[in-house]
Amino acid sequence: MAVAAVTTEPPHKPLRKKPLPAGRPREWYVTHNRRLKAMRLTIALLDTGVYYPSTATNDKIRTIAERIGIHPPSDTTCRMVRALIRYGR
Repeated sequence: MAVAAVTTEPPHKPLRKKPLPAGRPREWYVTHNRRLKAMRLTIALLDTGVYYPSTATNDKIRTIAERIGIHPPSDTTCRMVRALIRYGR
């Protein structure tokens, strides 16, 4: 039985970003970007072996954010990361 290796290296070609739709309220853009950040952090945590929300502390989430090169998340974003881990099970 073959086992696939999990790497945390970025893909060779980055995906092309599409512009966000114009004309939405500012809060929509803030929420959208917060969700994207939470998803990136959740994926990074799962890649490092954090599978339970109780082990994903704010400090651990912020350490992962620093490691992957994004700004430290707020407490709200950390709660979203834990919710994504919880409901992804």
